[in-house]
Amino acid sequence: MKHVSGNIEVAGEAEVRVPTRRALAKQQTRAKVLAAARHLFSEAGYEGATIRDIAAEAGMSTGAVFANFTDKSDLFREIMAADMDTLVETMRDGANRGRGVDDVLLKVFVAGYAFYKSRLPLARAAFGVSWLPEQGQELRELAPVQLIQELFNDALVQGVERGELSQEAEVKLRSQMLFDCYLANFQEAIFGGWSLDALQAKSKDQIRVILAGARRG
Repeated sequence: MKHVSGNIEVAGEAEVRVPTRRALAKQQTRAKVLAAARHLFSEAGYEGATIRDIAAEAGMSTGAVFANFTDKSDLFREIMAADMDTLVETMRDGANRGRGVDDVLLKVFVAGYAFYKSRLPLARAAFGVSWLPEQGQELRELAPVQLIQELFNDALVQGVERGELSQEAEVKLRSQMLFDCYLANFQEAIFGGWSLDALQAKSKDQIRVILAGARRG
């Protein structure tokens, strides 16, 4: 340690804080509660899963659950946010592998459906929550939801920049239409048991129709 212009400089690497046992125990408790909640939301839906059931599934008291989460909606929101963070990266990777605006959009659509194919019960719960006045609004306002919408918008903007779409493509409106179609197709995936191939075929037709009036030439 030396004095320079009245300030103290500390040599060596920055101090690394090691989590305390209490902090580690809290992390483990949260992880157990989230795992239990994910399972029950998938099995019983949002309305059917109670805090008491979630606590029992996690092997702890309801007090322990409330010590880590405000209420059931707080739990569900954290589960969905974590899933959607991963989903955004999966869809972005799909977009980066696309060639041309149609292919980029189709890869974004299919990446989303493939991601939720093994999570359809949880997706069903999410769509149920989306109709609830307060919880639905909170779910729709999650940051990853906005990022997914931006993926559709960015794909169209890049299509305009490459000359595939006209400058009068009404990018904002068309990207919202694409996002709406992406969400609407989950009805077939969740309740109709549609395969990825069937969802891809329908998405391809939707993209073609939505972009029909925006193409150059």
